[in-house]
Amino acid sequence: MMHSQSKAVMAGVVVGVAASFLFAGFAQAAPGPSGYHVIKTIPIGGKGGWDYCVVDSAARRVYVSHGTHVVVLDADSGAVVGDIPNTLGVHGIALATDLGRGFITAGRANTVVIFDLKTLKTVGTVKTGGMNPDAVYYDAGSKRVFAFNGRSANAVAVDAADGKVAGMIAVGGKPEFAAGDDKGHVFVNVEDKSQLLEIDAQKLSVLHRWPLAGCKEPSGLAFDQKNRRLFSVCSNKKMMVVNADTGAVVATVPIGEDPDAAGFDPDTQLVFSSNGESGDLTVIHQDSADKYTVLENVPTKKYARTMAIDFNTHNIFLPIAEFEPVTPKGEEEPPMKPNTFGVLLVEK
Repeated sequence: MMHSQSKAVMAGVVVGVAASFLFAGFAQAAPGPSGYHVIKTIPIGGKGGWDYCVVDSAARRVYVSHGTHVVVLDADSGAVVGDIPNTLGVHGIALATDLGRGFITAGRANTVVIFDLKTLKTVGTVKTGGMNPDAVYYDAGSKRVFAFNGRSANAVAVDAADGKVAGMIAVGGKPEFAAGDDKGHVFVNVEDKSQLLEIDAQKLSVLHRWPLAGCKEPSGLAFDQKNRRLFSVCSNKKMMVVNADTGAVVATVPIGEDPDAAGFDPDTQLVFSSNGESGDLTVIHQDSADKYTVLENVPTKKYARTMAIDFNTHNIFLPIAEFEPVTPKGEEEPPMKPNTFGVLLVEK
């Protein structure tokens, strides 16, 4: 039989332990919701699908791929301020702001279109030496543009200043999105091999070919310059966080379905995945270089699978459209409804 004094002591211990667990729970609580939400749809209209978009935060312009041309928006008002025509089967846009030039991959023409960032006028066209150029990346360290040919498993390196081909690189699979450290190291996802490649931008050679075990069809790729971490999004609802120096997968983070772009905002330490099938934007907090917490999946719109971050305002732009309710046999998605193309603006 327990004496009343002993009972009181035991009760105090239990309360103290419970309080300790409660305090620990508060101390280890994850960050709250990101605050991101859809503000509006910026209408564009016209025919054709889309792929990637990019924001020139300093010049306040948003470049949006749209079938056979690139639509240029004012990043603040959303107004259409320009258009770059004759980019048949456009996929990606890379900006060499230090040289005043932009580069567009025209997938069906097998070319890279070079344009002036001020006038938006085309100043040159380069043959890629392969089929269906898709991802494109400008490495400021080497001052070279890399266009990755999706159907011929190779990439072309172009000197950004004069538009001359510097050489070709064998990728060994279907390249998807590319990123880099702007110091001569370019990284690219190889979709059909579940690999991540590191390329020497000066020597035009593959330095490393790292496996992404457990990542199905890696597509979008983003890079954290400070911590040297790469973020690859996978079709099996995962994001792989990779050490850019060793190739080691340091974290695996759950995301939405059918992602095609990843993003990292160094000021907010937030990582993003735009997910087309689930129609949402996964927002992830970088707790440390190797630790990540999913904050939420912000509802966007079905098929809003690519995106671009405005690093000045931290706003996010996602191309979208309305689609017919039925998907034809053999197609991945239903036909677009006419003149419904636009861009979702997501704000914090």
